[in-house]
Amino acid sequence: QVTELVLDNCRSSNGEIEGLNDSFKELQFLSMANVELTSLAKLPMLSKLRKLELSDNVISGGLEVLAERCPNLTYLNLSGNKIKDLGTVEALQNLKNLKSLDLFNCEITNLEDYRDSIFELLQQITYLDGFDQEDNEAPDSEDDDDEGDEDDDDDENEAGPPGEYEEEDDEDDGGSDLGEGEEEEEVGLSYLMKEEIQDEEDDDDYIEGGDEEEEAEGVRGEKRKREPEDEGEEEED
Repeated sequence: QVTELVLDNCRSSNGEIEGLNDSFKELQFLSMANVELTSLAKLPMLSKLRKLELSDNVISGGLEVLAERCPNLTYLNLSGNKIKDLGTVEALQNLKNLKSLDLFNCEITNLEDYRDSIFELLQQITYLDGFDQEDNEAPDSEDDDDEGDEDDDDDENEAGPPGEYEEEDDEDDGGSDLGEGEEEEEVGLSYLMKEEIQDEEDDDDYIEGGDEEEEAEGVRGEKRKREPEDEGEEEED
């Protein structure tokens, strides 16, 4: 079930790495950089392999094995190997799905019209040493990585570090400092006006309260007047 395997800086023995065999049927990415690999003759059958990293080894030929063992390769890195002539690279014509080939730091790159010759020889490839025929740089990631970037963007939209939002809030608060003085002046005026209105209402209440006291005194006076009369009636009884 392994889909990616990195064996960089391991040491090959007699052209193979112990444990790497046909059982890796689901393998899509294999990296064997700087393992002192001299040949690909013992490379296992990896029919689903898409990317193969073989940089900084001592491979000088025998590339025809790749079309047989890894027929679906789209990316092949042979930089830093002992590849010297176009005849060696010609064996890659049978890799029909190959889109990117890296031969950087191989002797073959010193040939005159090296790039034009490779693009003419391997017409299926789009990128050589990271650039196409118009010298446009190859994208850093493939479709799978692009999808991962979209997921990352979604994650950022869904949830970000709380500190960022707090900083934004602080900035917003700081931006409104200039207007606070004006608002305070407006509030002060309205507050004073409210106080004046309340004072007037309080005065009215005071007057009304005085009327109530006068009415209460009148009631008491009536009671006093009635009391003697009531007493007279009681005496008559």
